[in-house]
This record gives sequence, structure tokens and C-alpha cells, in this order.
Amino acid sequence: MSDTQTIWDSANSRGDWKMAGPVLATGDDLQTAILISLFTDRMAEPDDVIPDGSGDPRGWWGDAGESVPIGSRLWLLSRAKQTQETLQKAYDYIVEALQWLIDDGVVAKFDVRVEWTRASMLGAQVVAYKQDGSTSATAYTWAWQGIN
Repeated sequence: MSDTQTIWDSANSRGDWKMAGPVLATGDDLQTAILISLFTDRMAEPDDVIPDGSGDPRGWWGDAGESVPIGSRLWLLSRAKQTQETLQKAYDYIVEALQWLIDDGVVAKFDVRVEWTRASMLGAQVVAYKQDGSTSATAYTWAWQGIN
């Protein structure tokens, strides 16, 4: 059975479910897994700086006691300056969020590229190399709330 298909809505910088007429579309489980991995807030590590100063580490309650949490720490960069260091952190957080797909044998590897596509816009390209040798590439962009 396939999962509900989730697609990246670049105009609104968010994921959304795809419709097939009056019902939710199914399929493309890998892309859905990548979207959930990247754009669900993973709990901050104890030494992470919370950008809004609230001390709220976010994350999902279902991760309590789990060895592999869901999501990414990309949210920690919401107010970061547009620097090479921020790009490196974005890259690191993306790789960290997708590692479970390699560990579980869903994909053989990923190629990840991040860049500032324009002022206040971070872009990432993720190429998934499946076990059968085929690839699936997706580009994501989202508005940056960073400090220029």
C-alpha cells in the first residue's frame, strides 16, 4: 500500500498533499519520506542555540525514547545570517535528516547541494540514488527569515 503523496509547493515554501480528483493521491513514497525528513522539526540538540530565544527544542513527542528522531534541524537556521557557515549547517542538517533512508536500505546514497539562490532564498537539491541504480532528483527552495 502506498503512502499519501506529498509534494513540495515552492510558491508557498511548504509541503502539501497531492489530489487525484476528489481524493488524495498515493505513490512516490520516497519523495514523501524526503519531505517529511527535511521539513518536520527535529528536536534540537542540548548544545543548539534556539533562534527565537524561547528555549523550546521543538521536535515530535513520538520521538521520545527513539534512537532515530524524525525531521531535520533546519528550523534552527531561521534567523541565521546568509553566510557560507549557514550553508554548511544547512547541508549538515539535510544529510543528518536523510541518513535513516540509507541506514534502512531505502536508498544507496544521496547527493546534496545547497546554495543561496537569491537574497533571502536558500535552495537545496537532493538526488537520491536508489538501490536499483535509478535516481530521483528534487530541488527545494524556501524563503529565508535570516538576518542579511
